[in-house]
Amino acid sequence: MSVRIILADDHRIILEGLEQLFRREPDFEVLGTCTNGLEALEMVRELSPDVLVLDVDMPRMDGITVLREIHELRIPTRVVLLTATVGDADVLEAMRLGAWGLVLKEAASVRLVQSVRSVVRGERALDQALVSKALEKVVRRDGKENPLSPREHEVVRMVASGLRNKEIAMRLSISEGTVKSYLHAIYEKLDVHGRVELTLYAQEKGLL
Repeated sequence: MSVRIILADDHRIILEGLEQLFRREPDFEVLGTCTNGLEALEMVRELSPDVLVLDVDMPRMDGITVLREIHELRIPTRVVLLTATVGDADVLEAMRLGAWGLVLKEAASVRLVQSVRSVVRGERALDQALVSKALEKVVRRDGKENPLSPREHEVVRMVASGLRNKEIAMRLSISEGTVKSYLHAIYEKLDVHGRVELTLYAQEKGLL
């Protein structure tokens, strides 16, 4: 079954490139393209695609606002944000609103396709450098309220994205035993019990 996708970018040259990119992939069906945020939201509401690839900086309605509307309307479409630059506040807000992907425009086209495929499989595809930078800012700002270290934040994010201990260990180049130690410390600090409760806590506190 094809992955039904909508593409949104206000630069027509980029939009045409994205369309050609995904039309070359046999497992994708491009339902439509649009050049402003309001049109993107209307198209999502009408067609209910599996994935929306959405530029953050859009006229009429910016990408974060479109994401917020999709989140509040409980539309099941998974949103992958595409951006040239994005501030820490927007990164955190995108995570809070349930963005499935955040990809820099400077990334190779194959990276974008891989990210969308990861999202379709139920995996988050968030640029780690952007997320880590934003989370470190939260730690500095709310250190007394937020007892987690930057590395523990990384573990929380990976747990929330559905990764298993073995996969987390591989990503961070540490042992599974060390991952378990991190999780034990995180559970103690946040007074949560298990991965599901941790994910819900992180979503509520804006840690994702």
